Amino acid sequence: MPIGLALPQYGAFADPALTARVAAEAEAAGYDHLWTGDRILVPNDPQNHYPGGDGTVPDGFRTFLDPLTLLTVAAGATRRARLGTSTLNALWQPPALLARTLTTVDRVSGGRLDVGIGLGWSKDEYQAVGVPWEGKAARLEETLDVLEALWAGGEDVRHTGALWTVPPSTVLALPVQRPRPPVLLGGFSAAALERVGRRADGWLGVGLPVPALHGIRDRLHGAARAAGRDPRALRLILRANPVITATPVPAEQVPRRGTIGQIADYFADAMRQLGAEPLLDLHHTARSADEFLALALEFRAALAG
Repeated sequence: MPIGLALPQYGAFADPALTARVAAEAEAAGYDHLWTGDRILVPNDPQNHYPGGDGTVPDGFRTFLDPLTLLTVAAGATRRARLGTSTLNALWQPPALLARTLTTVDRVSGGRLDVGIGLGWSKDEYQAVGVPWEGKAARLEETLDVLEALWAGGEDVRHTGALWTVPPSTVLALPVQRPRPPVLLGGFSAAALERVGRRADGWLGVGLPVPALHGIRDRLHGAARAAGRDPRALRLILRANPVITATPVPAEQVPRRGTIGQIADYFADAMRQLGAEPLLDLHHTARSADEFLALALEFRAALAG
């Protein structure tokens, strides 16, 4: 089962040279997927709470590098590992421009891009880029429509929708992956899970208890069957941002906290029961670049064992 690592990107790890180093060494250690996330800014007086912990935005988010630029850096440092976004807030830019950028990353990487898309949680970030907070679901649906039209390419590309119009056009710069790069979607609402089953290649999840993930998997599969699609083709990417401890913690704290062994056991269980693909993020626990890489390599070895 593929195993993923979130690349150094923010806080003390916002260093493209470190991103390249970790990408290369993680690939050599056997990681199959390398991922970046998406933040623009941290408001001083936020309109809504961060959806994690006590609702306070992590300090590291104050220094956050662009996800697609860093995937381009990682593409140059690797040869095999797939490169993905978990997640890209796709609504922050016009879909025609986004399609061009994603096409370029896919071509630079030789066809290794996974496009993971979410809607975000910060009203302030939407305000900063001039995109309405309301109507996000409809905007996402049409964004996906525009991406698919432009990725199909040809001499008669067009789209007419409520938000965007692409006049009859020629688009010949296409992704390596045909008919398009895999699209993965996040979200927990009934509508979000239905959208994954209806039109995505997989779901970007987080480290919930495995029994809860069974219920989500069943809803995804039901939505896929209702759309006439094969539910077995849906991927389940499971992300955890643990605090690594030196000694074991109570089971109910895993995967939010725990030893490398406990986190590896959690993921192994999710892999065995659900076919989930682990994604480990070490930004909240590593204190230095060397520790970031050492923990990544220790985790990969533990999961392999």
